[in-house]
Amino acid sequence: MTPPAQESEDRFLAWLRQQDPSLAERIGDDAAFLPPAKDRAVTMDSQIEGTHFVSGLPPEILARRLLAVNLSDLAAVGATPGSAFLALSAPTSFDRRRFFQAFLTACKRFGVELCGGDLATTDRITLTLTLFGKLGASGSWLRRDQGKAGHSLWVGGQLGESAVGRLLLGAGATAGPREEEAPRLPPELEIPNHLQEAAGQAIRRHLLPTPQIDLGQWLAGLPQPGAAIDLSDGLGKDLRRLCQASGVGALIDRRALTMTPALTQLASLLGRDSETLSVGGGEDYHLLFSLPPEVPEPEVKGCRHIGKLTGSPEVLWGREENWQELPNLGWDHLMTETEKAPHRS
Repeated sequence: MTPPAQESEDRFLAWLRQQDPSLAERIGDDAAFLPPAKDRAVTMDSQIEGTHFVSGLPPEILARRLLAVNLSDLAAVGATPGSAFLALSAPTSFDRRRFFQAFLTACKRFGVELCGGDLATTDRITLTLTLFGKLGASGSWLRRDQGKAGHSLWVGGQLGESAVGRLLLGAGATAGPREEEAPRLPPELEIPNHLQEAAGQAIRRHLLPTPQIDLGQWLAGLPQPGAAIDLSDGLGKDLRRLCQASGVGALIDRRALTMTPALTQLASLLGRDSETLSVGGGEDYHLLFSLPPEVPEPEVKGCRHIGKLTGSPEVLWGREENWQELPNLGWDHLMTETEKAPHRS
């Protein structure tokens, strides 16, 4: 059988599930649930120089970011973090000691134990982390297929901010190794003084996302949890994945995706449309989740109500009666450089 010359990630995964019916039970969520231990989950994610992050970032930033994006996957299924295995491939000039000092410090913060891994020398930095998690005693796993028509739809925070930060880095902004250190903005960007704080926050948001472990565990503890997914590839793609898994559609209030005035101005200065970044910018690392009608709103602060799930298959956005198809924007891991959504480095 000759494989297609080019196919999307979702199409490839659909083909893969058809090759072995048991795969449908093991893959498709943000983390896999390990048999026979029904209370264990595992996820694996890579960060590759030039694909997931710009060259020249401090090792400390890379260490904290690698752990954060994997923890976000565990948050999306309601897991408590546990053991980790790390594969680090990098040039000989890469300071592995600085990387591991920061990585171990971040692990302690989230209760993660590094238990092994692999080291190798390559031309560009490639970081792969396998992270295990455990289900809380009173919870149940969050899954993408638990959404129902009538559920309200929420996100864990501002969409598009990380994409603005990535664009700033691509335009020459730099970040120091310490979280509290303000990023440096190149003068040629001519960012007004009143926007510089928002610019720095956007860069930190992109480089050092905060995994929403508490939100995931609160959702898992609900008597009847809804659906959940980690927003890493963009709302346009990840919402469709949630809807397809649950057999539902969605109506999104377009106004709920509006960026703050400062982020909107920054996007404009960078030559980008803020609404497009909110839908397809990606790497938000917030949770997208649904709540049943008996749960009026999340107990965790910072969440935004953006719409509802419906019994119709369409994924639409707009306001009142003016509904249109939500743009299918975001990151596809298997598309060529010219076909990828332009939101990663």
